[in-house]
Amino acid sequence: IDAESQLLPDVGAIVTCKVCSINSRFAKVHILYIGSTPLKSAFRGTIRREDIRATEKDKVEVYKSFRPGDIVLAKVISLGDMQSNYLLSTAENELGVVVAHSEAGAQMVPISWCEMQCPRTHAKELRKVARVQPEFLQT
Repeated sequence: IDAESQLLPDVGAIVTCKVCSINSRFAKVHILYIGSTPLKSAFRGTIRREDIRATEKDKVEVYKSFRPGDIVLAKVISLGDMQSNYLLSTAENELGVVVAHSEAGAQMVPISWCEMQCPRTHAKELRKVARVQPEFLQT
């Protein structure tokens, strides 16, 4: 058995995931990497509204933090089982959206912890932006 395919997200692990869908209570994601190791098959995860950021949790709105297609750095806070998803949190400054594409299709540039801007149209979109440590960046 090769060890890579046996790799499972563990509590406390930093994972890279892609947002699949959002609603008013949570974002559904597919976990693509654990640390810097790519996974052979994606695991499903959920980022609940109250786990998006550390402060003013009651004011958080999912659609102002993530959009489908965003690549997000998150931390595993609880393990899933066959029926449920891994619970993930982005409630640290280093966690959140690392790659997002604007409606024009361009990769957006973070301009603050809560906004990204399209370099093509200069439109700003709200996101929970990660303050990225270079070692976590997957290209």
